[in-house]
Amino acid sequence: MTNTLSKHERNLSALIHASTFSKFFIPFGNFIIPLVLWTANKKEYEFVDYNGKQALNFQISLLLYSIVLGIVSIPFFIGFFPDIFDFGFVGLDRLNNFNNLNIHFDSDDFRFGRWLVPLGITGLIQGALIVVNIVYTILAVIRTNEGQTFKYPITINFIK
Repeated sequence: MTNTLSKHERNLSALIHASTFSKFFIPFGNFIIPLVLWTANKKEYEFVDYNGKQALNFQISLLLYSIVLGIVSIPFFIGFFPDIFDFGFVGLDRLNNFNNLNIHFDSDDFRFGRWLVPLGITGLIQGALIVVNIVYTILAVIRTNEGQTFKYPITINFIK
């Protein structure tokens, strides 16, 4: 397939994949720039059409996974924040009585650890999604620049 593809097609396809990194500089740049490049060239080049769909489907899938992780972590935030504003667990509720200032952490009163584990897990998964995005986008840029087709993992095909 490398022989039938022009250098322009390969470079344009690699640029579509690489333009998804623009999200680190431009809000929603990982959707806007590849979408513009893809729609401008999809009718002329079949290879560019395939790679544009792959890049956009992968970015939409990652956004969907991030939203689901955010929704899953909301109950933990709701459960944690009422406790964070309850200053009784540090003894600050008795500040008017300076002789009995009691700063004592009791494991039953300090509920931070109970909510830290699920939030930490969702945070680690979110970090893993960032690493997957960076690694597979770099692989896609390299492979498409060589003229090979590339299919992202964990991708839902929204654009067919």
